[in-house]
Amino acid sequence: MKKILFLIAVLLCFCTNAQITRKYSNEFLNIGVDAAAFGMSNAVVASSSDINSGYWNPAGLLKLKGQQASLMHANYFANIASYDYGAFAMPIDEKSAFALSLIRFGVDDILDTTKLIDDQGIDYSRINLFSAADYAITFSYARDLGIKNLRFGANIKILRRVIGDFANSWGFGFDAGLQYDYRKWTLGVMARDITTTFNTWDIDADKLNDIQATSAYTNTGQSQEVPEDTEITLPKLQLGIARTFEFKHNLSLLTELDFDIRFTETNDIISSSFASITPALGLQLDYNNLVFLRSGVGKFQNIAQLEGGEKLNMQPNIGLGFHYKGIYVDYSLTNIGKTDETFYSNIFSLKLDWSIFSKK
Repeated sequence: MKKILFLIAVLLCFCTNAQITRKYSNEFLNIGVDAAAFGMSNAVVASSSDINSGYWNPAGLLKLKGQQASLMHANYFANIASYDYGAFAMPIDEKSAFALSLIRFGVDDILDTTKLIDDQGIDYSRINLFSAADYAITFSYARDLGIKNLRFGANIKILRRVIGDFANSWGFGFDAGLQYDYRKWTLGVMARDITTTFNTWDIDADKLNDIQATSAYTNTGQSQEVPEDTEITLPKLQLGIARTFEFKHNLSLLTELDFDIRFTETNDIISSSFASITPALGLQLDYNNLVFLRSGVGKFQNIAQLEGGEKLNMQPNIGLGFHYKGIYVDYSLTNIGKTDETFYSNIFSLKLDWSIFSKK
């Protein structure tokens, strides 16, 4: 037990060590993956036990029984932005597992009007298209540390962000997670960006000059300064507790309560200068591991009102899932990154047990 408390303390120290940092970056990595998790309002840190654990908690990869692949695609903001995810995972031996995942969040076919206007006037033939996209490649590794009922996992993240020919960046980061089974309960800890994740930008000076020249020709009075070349992502901590209840007629209910903790002041339901905390509750009703009904609520935030004061808002989600011979199809109706009643997104994902492709 002392070893378990020590590992948790180490993760907490990593998270609190860099709280003086003020910059934000890589927010696309906070969206999440897998329609099944979205249906439970992302409350899966303790219960995650498949290929998608590479994102939610790499310690869960140790519960893999064989090779798996996962795919997800979603469109956000009235189909302006595309969000894609793919992953492959496999056990290495009885005490370790590995996963590789790729995330892309991008907006394509953006109009480049930096050369639209010059001292000769307007020329529409000079309009070009470009894309702004964020990429993350994650290498996940899980290991049995020899402590009964304890699983440990870690991620190495390589980040690539591209804004047409204007700017691009490279970044690196680390995550670490634990899962611990205690009687009928499972506890989960996920520390993201534990050493702080950074992005180093390379800005095209000529493109920046074009933007500044366009502002001058249009007399907008705007001055585009050179942006800072380094962004820092603050550590975040997720705590979860889960339990599955078994009923008659092959029914079971998975329940999980998570707490998302950021070490900065936000509009979360619990907020201070040291940390902000928001809870998430997820439920999954399972019939014979064939049909799944999911619901959840999370993102409890205090929203400022135009007439003054604040209003507590939250985000409910629902989802369905089907499993047949190693093929899992999941759907969720969710609202990524918003807390109002509009802009709901339909999310679909596919998970495959690789054994369905093997010859029998």
